[in-house]
Amino acid sequence: MQTFVTEAVDWPDSAPALREQVRALVAAHGERDPVRRANSWTKASPQFSKKLGEAGLLGMTWPKEYGGHERSQLERYVVIEELLAAGAPVGAHWIADRQSGPLLLRLGNEELKRRWVPAIARGEAFACIGLSEPGSGSDLASVRTAARRDGDGWVLNGQKVWTTGAHVSHFMIALVRSEAGSERQQGLSQFVIPMDTPGVTVKPITDLTGAHEFNEVFFDAVRLPAHALLGEEDAGWKQATAELSLERSGPERYLSSMVLFLELVRHAETAQDPALAELVGRLAAEAWTLRLMSASVAAKLARGEDPALEATMVKDLGNSYEQAIPQLVQAAVDWERIDAQVVQAVCFYLLQVSPSFSLRGGTREIVKGIIARGLGLR
Repeated sequence: MQTFVTEAVDWPDSAPALREQVRALVAAHGERDPVRRANSWTKASPQFSKKLGEAGLLGMTWPKEYGGHERSQLERYVVIEELLAAGAPVGAHWIADRQSGPLLLRLGNEELKRRWVPAIARGEAFACIGLSEPGSGSDLASVRTAARRDGDGWVLNGQKVWTTGAHVSHFMIALVRSEAGSERQQGLSQFVIPMDTPGVTVKPITDLTGAHEFNEVFFDAVRLPAHALLGEEDAGWKQATAELSLERSGPERYLSSMVLFLELVRHAETAQDPALAELVGRLAAEAWTLRLMSASVAAKLARGEDPALEATMVKDLGNSYEQAIPQLVQAAVDWERIDAQVVQAVCFYLLQVSPSFSLRGGTREIVKGIIARGLGLR
């Protein structure tokens, strides 16, 4: 039976300087409103993303040939950890930098790589992922959006839903059914779809807070050239599931409520409440454990390993942690205190949006099934 084994992470010598660089950039250009800083990695600011690109903090591990900076996975981890802890508005470039760029570098033809990867590294091109569909959710094997050959190219028809950032994205990497009559994991392929292609329509999904992060995306006879196929035809299932290791293991899987935790720490310093001090200690210990697990996955990825099971564990445990924080804070803080107003505002916001944390990258039920199979339990 496979288990999760953490390891001591050898942080790079450049880590302190990188942390200071990110903190200075956030201080100069980041969001100051605590509520807007909460749940930061879905808050989009193309201007802030451009600043990160200019500072060499996007595409950090990629080849210089494609606009990257050839730095280590752990250096990148340091940067994103600082950005998330500060609640920086990273949502515009997040998916492109985290997974779309690496996927294009690994599987894309030269035309796709030259068009998109350098622009991502500059903070000028953003991506979204076309996975979930009406009636399928996290059951990716049931997708029905179809691509059919038409001469030298393809014609795409169908719909994606819950697509984060589609309204600010320049392209989508979509998992679609490319073989007529195929079922489940067979006959699936990935395509790179420019969002300004005729026939692509984006419609907003507004959440309880009035925010627009999710979208429906419709494809009506969308024509794509042959080079829009990413990787191998009918290999989409394998490609998409491997990509999820990049999506599931990062610090965003436990830091989504970190702005609230930090505000709680500030409040607890003056509240003179033993119960609050105990809660701060408990949450800090859990965060440190999750950080060690997440960084261990990053170290494995840096060595070229495929820690898919460990990444899924990080997502499941991290989602439980970041969803629990607003509820624990709500129960612990005395809202009658005048100095609790900032904590209250951030907490009440996260109480509304935190249920979505366990939907991103696979629902809890799907994730637990993956973990059970990986541990040989089913």
